[in-house]
Amino acid sequence: MIKFNDVYFSYGKTPVLSGFNLEVNKGDRICLFGSSGCGKTTVLRLILGLEKPQKGEITIKNNIRPAVVFQEDRLLPFKTVLQNVALFTKNEDTAKYHLETLGLEEYLNEYPSKLSGGMKRRVAIARALSCDFDYIILDEAFTGLDNENVISASEHILSTAGDRPLISVTHSKFEAGLLKADIIEM
Repeated sequence: MIKFNDVYFSYGKTPVLSGFNLEVNKGDRICLFGSSGCGKTTVLRLILGLEKPQKGEITIKNNIRPAVVFQEDRLLPFKTVLQNVALFTKNEDTAKYHLETLGLEEYLNEYPSKLSGGMKRRVAIARALSCDFDYIILDEAFTGLDNENVISASEHILSTAGDRPLISVTHSKFEAGLLKADIIEM
Protein backbone atom coordinates (compact mmCIF):
# COMPACT_ATOMS: atom_id res chain seq x y z
CA MET A 1 0.00 0.00 0.00
CA ILE A 2 2.78 2.48 1.01
CA LYS A 3 6.46 1.75 0.39
CA PHE A 4 9.60 3.82 0.96
CA ASN A 5 12.65 2.53 -0.88
CA ASP A 6 16.02 4.04 0.06
CA VAL A 7 14.55 7.52 0.61
CA TYR A 8 16.74 10.53 1.34
CA PHE A 9 15.49 13.91 2.51
CA SER A 10 17.16 16.97 4.00
CA TYR A 11 16.22 20.48 4.98
CA GLY A 12 18.99 22.56 3.46
CA LYS A 13 22.24 20.94 4.54
CA THR A 14 20.60 19.10 7.45
CA PRO A 15 19.92 15.46 6.52
CA VAL A 16 16.76 14.04 8.07
CA LEU A 17 16.28 10.74 6.25
CA SER A 18 19.17 8.75 4.80
CA GLY A 19 18.37 5.48 3.02
CA PHE A 20 15.01 5.20 4.81
CA ASN A 21 12.91 2.11 4.05
CA LEU A 22 9.37 1.39 5.18
CA GLU A 23 6.48 -0.75 4.03
CA VAL A 24 2.92 -0.32 5.30
CA ASN A 25 0.22 -2.79 4.30
CA LYS A 26 -3.39 -3.58 5.15
CA GLY A 27 -3.83 -4.09 8.88
CA ASP A 28 -0.45 -2.60 9.82
CA ARG A 29 -0.20 -0.29 12.81
CA ILE A 30 3.10 1.47 13.14
CA CYS A 31 4.43 4.18 15.39
CA LEU A 32 7.39 6.30 14.34
CA PHE A 33 9.25 6.99 17.55
CA GLY A 34 12.27 9.12 18.29
CA SER A 35 13.63 12.46 19.38
CA SER A 36 12.48 15.79 17.97
CA GLY A 37 13.94 16.51 14.55
CA CYS A 38 14.70 12.90 13.63
CA GLY A 39 12.31 12.86 10.66
CA LYS A 40 9.08 11.39 12.01
CA THR A 41 6.79 14.16 10.75
CA THR A 42 8.81 14.38 7.54
CA VAL A 43 7.89 10.75 6.80
CA LEU A 44 4.22 11.66 7.20
CA ARG A 45 4.63 14.72 4.98
CA LEU A 46 6.25 12.53 2.32
CA ILE A 47 3.39 10.03 2.49
CA LEU A 48 0.86 12.83 2.10
CA GLY A 49 2.75 14.35 -0.83
CA LEU A 50 3.47 17.58 1.06
CA GLU A 51 7.19 16.95 0.47
CA LYS A 52 9.00 15.04 -2.28
CA PRO A 53 11.95 12.69 -1.68
CA GLN A 54 15.26 14.05 -2.87
CA LYS A 55 16.48 10.56 -3.61
CA GLY A 56 14.86 7.14 -3.53
CA GLU A 57 11.29 6.20 -4.26
CA ILE A 58 7.94 6.26 -2.49
CA THR A 59 5.21 4.07 -3.92
CA ILE A 60 1.62 4.55 -2.79
CA LYS A 61 -1.23 2.47 -4.16
CA ASN A 62 -3.38 4.53 -6.53
CA ASN A 63 -6.38 6.42 -5.22
CA ILE A 64 -5.99 5.62 -1.54
CA ARG A 65 -7.35 8.33 0.72
CA PRO A 66 -5.80 9.34 4.02
CA ALA A 67 -7.47 10.54 7.19
CA VAL A 68 -5.09 12.84 9.02
CA VAL A 69 -4.80 14.29 12.50
CA PHE A 70 -2.06 16.93 12.19
CA GLN A 71 -0.02 18.28 15.10
CA GLU A 72 -2.16 21.42 14.92
CA ASP A 73 -5.94 21.14 15.30
CA ARG A 74 -6.62 23.11 12.09
CA LEU A 75 -10.23 23.85 13.02
CA LEU A 76 -12.09 26.57 11.15
CA PRO A 77 -12.89 29.27 13.74
CA PHE A 78 -16.06 30.43 11.93
CA LYS A 79 -17.62 26.92 11.93
CA THR A 80 -19.18 25.11 14.88
CA VAL A 81 -17.75 21.87 16.19
CA LEU A 82 -20.32 19.86 14.23
CA GLN A 83 -19.74 21.91 11.06
CA ASN A 84 -15.96 21.40 11.34
CA VAL A 85 -16.37 17.64 11.54
CA ALA A 86 -19.19 17.40 8.98
CA LEU A 87 -17.01 19.11 6.33
CA PHE A 88 -15.49 15.75 5.45
CA THR A 89 -18.48 13.44 5.57
CA LYS A 90 -21.62 13.15 3.49
CA ASN A 91 -23.61 12.19 6.56
CA GLU A 92 -23.95 14.57 9.53
CA ASP A 93 -24.98 11.59 11.69
CA THR A 94 -21.48 10.16 11.19
CA ALA A 95 -19.97 13.41 12.48
CA LYS A 96 -22.31 13.39 15.51
CA TYR A 97 -21.48 9.75 16.25
CA HIS A 98 -17.72 10.39 16.39
CA LEU A 99 -18.15 13.57 18.43
CA GLU A 100 -20.47 11.85 20.90
CA THR A 101 -18.18 8.82 21.21
CA LEU A 102 -15.32 11.18 22.05
CA GLY A 103 -17.41 12.88 24.75
CA LEU A 104 -18.27 16.09 22.91
CA GLU A 105 -22.04 15.77 22.56
CA GLU A 106 -22.64 18.94 24.60
CA TYR A 107 -20.42 21.04 22.34
CA LEU A 108 -21.80 20.36 18.84
CA ASN A 109 -22.95 23.96 18.36
CA GLU A 110 -19.97 25.66 20.03
CA TYR A 111 -17.19 27.40 18.13
CA PRO A 112 -13.56 26.27 18.56
CA SER A 113 -12.71 29.40 20.56
CA LYS A 114 -14.98 28.11 23.36
CA LEU A 115 -13.14 24.77 23.64
CA SER A 116 -10.13 23.70 25.69
CA GLY A 117 -7.02 22.43 23.93
CA GLY A 118 -7.92 18.81 24.67
CA MET A 119 -11.44 19.28 23.35
CA LYS A 120 -10.07 20.75 20.12
CA ARG A 121 -7.83 17.67 19.74
CA ARG A 122 -10.84 15.39 20.10
CA VAL A 123 -12.72 17.43 17.47
CA ALA A 124 -9.72 17.01 15.13
CA ILE A 125 -9.75 13.25 15.77
CA ALA A 126 -13.52 13.07 15.14
CA ARG A 127 -13.08 14.99 11.89
CA ALA A 128 -10.43 12.56 10.64
CA LEU A 129 -12.51 9.52 11.58
CA SER A 130 -15.61 10.95 9.89
CA CYS A 131 -14.15 10.99 6.39
CA ASP A 132 -14.06 8.06 3.99
CA PHE A 133 -10.45 6.88 4.32
CA ASP A 134 -8.17 4.01 3.36
CA TYR A 135 -5.47 4.68 5.97
CA ILE A 136 -5.04 7.01 8.93
CA ILE A 137 -2.13 9.21 9.93
CA LEU A 138 -1.81 10.53 13.47
CA ASP A 139 0.85 13.17 14.15
CA GLU A 140 1.02 13.65 17.92
CA ALA A 141 -2.77 13.15 17.93
CA PHE A 142 -3.15 12.95 21.71
CA THR A 143 -1.32 16.13 22.68
CA GLY A 144 -3.24 17.91 25.44
CA LEU A 145 -5.42 14.92 26.37
CA ASP A 146 -5.45 13.40 29.83
CA ASN A 147 -4.90 9.62 30.16
CA GLU A 148 -8.63 8.86 30.30
CA ASN A 149 -9.26 10.67 27.01
CA VAL A 150 -6.12 9.19 25.40
CA ILE A 151 -7.40 5.70 26.24
CA SER A 152 -10.93 6.46 25.02
CA ALA A 153 -9.73 8.14 21.81
CA SER A 154 -7.25 5.38 20.98
CA GLU A 155 -9.94 2.70 21.45
CA HIS A 156 -12.28 4.65 19.17
CA ILE A 157 -9.56 5.14 16.54
CA LEU A 158 -8.76 1.41 16.50
CA SER A 159 -12.43 0.48 16.32
CA THR A 160 -13.05 2.87 13.43
CA ALA A 161 -9.84 2.02 11.55
CA GLY A 162 -10.56 -1.71 11.52
CA ASP A 163 -7.96 -3.33 9.25
CA ARG A 164 -6.98 -0.09 7.53
CA PRO A 165 -3.35 0.89 8.12
CA LEU A 166 -2.51 3.30 10.91
CA ILE A 167 0.68 5.35 10.99
CA SER A 168 1.34 7.32 14.15
CA VAL A 169 3.99 9.70 15.39
CA THR A 170 4.30 10.04 19.15
CA HIS A 171 6.86 10.58 21.88
CA SER A 172 4.90 8.21 24.13
CA LYS A 173 5.36 4.45 24.20
CA PHE A 174 2.17 4.37 26.30
CA GLU A 175 0.22 5.84 23.36
CA ALA A 176 1.92 3.50 20.87
CA GLY A 177 0.89 0.58 23.08
CA LEU A 178 -2.71 1.75 23.22
CA LEU A 179 -2.76 1.88 19.42
CA LYS A 180 -1.29 -1.65 19.33
CA ALA A 181 1.40 -0.25 17.05
CA ASP A 182 4.77 -1.70 16.16
CA ILE A 183 7.38 0.87 17.16
CA ILE A 184 9.91 1.99 14.57
CA GLU A 185 12.80 3.78 16.26
CA MET A 186 14.10 6.66 14.15
